[in-house]
Amino acid sequence: MTLSAAPSPLLAATLAVTFARALGASTTPAAAAGVLLVGNKSAASVHALDLADGRKLAQFETGDGPHEIEVSPDQRWAVVSDYGSDQAGNSLTVIDWSAREVSQRIDLGEHSRPHGMAFLPDGRRLAVTTEGSDSLVLVDLAEGTVLQAINVGGGLPHMVALSPDGRRAYVTRLRAGMVSVVDLDAGKVLVEIATGDGAEGVAVSPDGREVWVGNRGEDTISIIDAESLELQATLASEGFPIRVTMSADGRHVLVTNARAATLSVFDRRRRELAATVNLSDPDASYQPSMLGNTALPIGSTFSADGRRAFVAISGGDQVAVIDTGTWQVLEHWPTGREPDALAVVATPESRAQP
Repeated sequence: MTLSAAPSPLLAATLAVTFARALGASTTPAAAAGVLLVGNKSAASVHALDLADGRKLAQFETGDGPHEIEVSPDQRWAVVSDYGSDQAGNSLTVIDWSAREVSQRIDLGEHSRPHGMAFLPDGRRLAVTTEGSDSLVLVDLAEGTVLQAINVGGGLPHMVALSPDGRRAYVTRLRAGMVSVVDLDAGKVLVEIATGDGAEGVAVSPDGREVWVGNRGEDTISIIDAESLELQATLASEGFPIRVTMSADGRHVLVTNARAATLSVFDRRRRELAATVNLSDPDASYQPSMLGNTALPIGSTFSADGRRAFVAISGGDQVAVIDTGTWQVLEHWPTGREPDALAVVATPESRAQP
């Protein structure tokens, strides 16, 4: 398998034709171009939805329990962590979006329960947390091999975010309530930072100066200074904050609150709550879960132009589509069973400035 630095002219032209309809859509705000990938945790599948209208364009089979999805910088590859369910998973499913097919499954061997992932800037290497081996493993996507395994400590290493230069990783350890800061060049943990019970969601600001961590057991968000590696502030986010997503311009931070069925929208520079979005759908019937009969929002992401946000409503088998100008829910799109991870594949036109 060969990784390209950028989509070929033929591929770009094909995608432009395929999604030309989205550019002319009349929905307010302007309908987004691109594709939303949805990991259906209980269906072992990924759906590709048209960002213009939620229409399903493709479906891909994954390993059991797909938990997270990461898209390569060139937008060609989407990697899914096959976490498993009753039996631990130990593989990554690689989707070649240009060919609309699963290109390979990467066996991680002893490194079971893969979860959080992040591409390094070269677009070839991928950092993956593996709860079963307490590690952050570096995977060569082209060769389909594990390059290195870095022990990050016990307590379920769950999610990971990278500094913009790809030299440092921030790994949340769920049961330990800590963040391991990893020097990827040296292959070792620099420091462990206690943030709070249930440290899970994590995101790094585009300028690399701040790390935001959600502590689901304490209903708080911790802000870490990336230079001093000290805690700078603690914000409240009620209702089991489970995922943290940063906007591309660094202006907003999204926090999904699973028990409360809300989305907290923070103004990053002011470090204050800008909006709270109710994610319960009066027309939906929610599936029972460990948190009760609730909408159970988990994964979130933005369209490439930042005009829309998307939240996986795991308890309702749907995605909520949100206008980021008003922070109102526009509509709900159906998904497979128990959607969790979300990722956007940006097409050439969706990467253009609005």
